[in-house]
Amino acid sequence: MRQFVLLGHEVPTEPEFSLDDLAGGAGRLDALCRSITASFVTSHGIREDVRTHLVIQDELTITFDGSELRRLNPDERSTAALVRNALDHRDEAIGALPAEPSPGVEVYRRGFEGTLETVATEGPVVQLHEDGEAMVDVGGLEDPVFVLSDHQDFTDDEERVLEGVVDQRLRLGPELLHADQAITVAHHYLDTAGYEQF
Repeated sequence: MRQFVLLGHEVPTEPEFSLDDLAGGAGRLDALCRSITASFVTSHGIREDVRTHLVIQDELTITFDGSELRRLNPDERSTAALVRNALDHRDEAIGALPAEPSPGVEVYRRGFEGTLETVATEGPVVQLHEDGEAMVDVGGLEDPVFVLSDHQDFTDDEERVLEGVVDQRLRLGPELLHADQAITVAHHYLDTAGYEQF
């Protein structure tokens, strides 16, 4: 299982945003949707061994599970529609129990720290960061949980949370990448066993 935790600092917690204004009125949800799509979509299918968690304003977490996910298409608008539909069901999430608005999508009333505590039990937590160790210098990653921020840097509070759970800080290369590009590169690295099997 590969997992990705994405931070959405400005994404609305209410579903009243236009699918025609994802970059502005929806808090750069366009970029996060590209990341969600990159984590799952292959040329003619969906990666079933992936789980992606979108943490919204440290209040809600929407989890997408590739083994059950339906109606995820390779475009920002349809992915944003899944997010908006999940937010429309947020009131059904009670305590630790999620709402399940559609197949493969769950909404939890938990923020960044609670989400990290949950996924940290399922594999090593890896923060992708330009100051990290080069990924090619690291051995195999078994069931990694990659943590990425949106267009904003991690806040000081988020960095403190990460310090308590991160197993490794890794960089993917010499250039800074957008989150969706980083996800694609991380998949390629793991798919090829560290660029050794093609």
